[in-house]
Amino acid sequence: MARHSLLLLASALSTAPPTTISAFSTAARSSIAFSPSRAISSSTTSLNGFFGNKGYAAPCVMGEESIMSPKAHGTSATPVQKDLRWDCDNATADKICNFNRHYAEHAGYWTTTSFVGDVKDEKGEITFYDSNSGKPLFVAPKGPGRDMEGFLKESSKHGWPSFRDEEVIWENVRCLGDGETVSVDGTHLGHNLPDGTGNRYCINLVCVAGRPEGEEKE
Repeated sequence: MARHSLLLLASALSTAPPTTISAFSTAARSSIAFSPSRAISSSTTSLNGFFGNKGYAAPCVMGEESIMSPKAHGTSATPVQKDLRWDCDNATADKICNFNRHYAEHAGYWTTTSFVGDVKDEKGEITFYDSNSGKPLFVAPKGPGRDMEGFLKESSKHGWPSFRDEEVIWENVRCLGDGETVSVDGTHLGHNLPDGTGNRYCINLVCVAGRPEGEEKE
C-alpha cells in the first residue's frame, strides 16, 4: 500500500472528529478543519502504528518526540508571522504549523498562491523560512541535476513542494521516527516519504512561507 494511502487510513483511524480532513485529502479546497488538542495528542499514535519508529539514513537528522511537546502556542512558542510570503493564508498556516501533527494543506494548494509565478523564472536558489520563527529550513533547487523546472515538476507530481536531502538545512530541521518532518522549534512541516531515489520531504508551503528573522512585515 502506498505511503499516501497509509497516511489517509491513519487519519481515518485517529480520534479526530468526523469532519476532519486527512493529510493528503483533495476534498479540502480553502481551509483545514480539525480539533487542535486532539490532533496533537492522537496523530502520533496512529501514524506510529503504521510506520513504526525508525531512522533514516544520513544526511537526514533524526529528532526526539519532545521537540513537538506543547508550548505557549500549540507545539510552538509563537504564532505564524502575520504577513507570510506568496499570499499564503495565515489562519490555515497557524493551524497546520502549530496545532497539528499529520494534517496538511490540500493537494495543489501551493499552486493557488503566487509561488509558482514568483519563482518559475528564477535561475538560482530559493530559501524557505519557518513560518513561525523565520529560520531558514530549505534551499531549492539544489543538488546534482536539480533546477527550478525539475523542482516544480516533481512538486506538481506529488501535490506538495518536494525537497531532497541536499535541500534541507539540517541545523534547523529534524525528522521524527514516523517520518514527520519538523523544525527544531516545533513547527510541523510535513513528512518524509522516501521513493526510489531517496528521501523526499513532502512539505506544506504554508509552513515554510515565513520571512527571514528580523524582516517580518508589521
